[in-house]
Amino acid sequence: MTTSAPTAPSFIVTFTCREQRGIVHAITGVLVEHGGDIIELKQFDDPISGHFFFRARFALATDSSQGATESPGVLQTLRDDLTALAQRLDAEFSLRPHGEKVKTLVMVSKFGHCLNDLLYRTRMGDIDAEIVAVVSNHPDHRQVVEWHGIPFFHVPVTPDTKPAAEAKLLDIIERFEVDLVVLARYMQVLSDSLSRALSGKAINIHHSFLPSFKGAKPYHQAWERGVKNVGATAHYVNHELDEGPIIAQRVQPVDHTFSPEDLVAAGRDTESKALADAVTWHCQARVFLNGSRTVVLR
Repeated sequence: MTTSAPTAPSFIVTFTCREQRGIVHAITGVLVEHGGDIIELKQFDDPISGHFFFRARFALATDSSQGATESPGVLQTLRDDLTALAQRLDAEFSLRPHGEKVKTLVMVSKFGHCLNDLLYRTRMGDIDAEIVAVVSNHPDHRQVVEWHGIPFFHVPVTPDTKPAAEAKLLDIIERFEVDLVVLARYMQVLSDSLSRALSGKAINIHHSFLPSFKGAKPYHQAWERGVKNVGATAHYVNHELDEGPIIAQRVQPVDHTFSPEDLVAAGRDTESKALADAVTWHCQARVFLNGSRTVVLR
């Protein structure tokens, strides 16, 4: 009987720093020196901000049944050398196993389409995320969340209880070691302090191409204006309401035959797809903050 060779483990490395010569050569040189086989590589030099963005997936060759992830010395030496390079380049860098699940907290209010979409995609393994908890200011979705075996927290919010509610949220984030917060149609405005605390770690979905049709009944506003497309925008949360760096957008053509209810239904699809794109790319370490914008290396 023959046995197949062990699959070489793969990893994701990212770098971002000020543009300078020889960055790609330096990073790939370190990978090759440690037996790295590059599977995918994307980079972007932003001439406006003067910043460089790099993402690569690579495999570490193994010469025994023991994988690199089971040989701490191999991976630690590589990490040490990448750390030294990042210090020399004055860069931010990350190194993690490819496919590693990102611990994610989902927040939702009454509308459950984005929540249900994320629950399904993560359950099927389409997104490298583990939904560790769901928080809602309404009890409506408890049954479906707990059916998936995920803890559900009902945290009501009023103007008087908002500080206590946000303190409880932060406690849940800490308790479950959350790396990403997803506002899946969570209809409460986060305080400035909470938004700043979650900067770069919280994704929101908005029911239009920002900043159009804000406020109540956006699809009815769109219908009254006779729009020919409906869209959705997924963006990072910041202290400015619905003005955070945009990660993903989706659009769907519509026409004069669509009623307001038809637009709402079309909007649910674009919202779910845009949010799923944003969460997928974030969890794959493809998204980089670049001032008020993002760079997405797909």
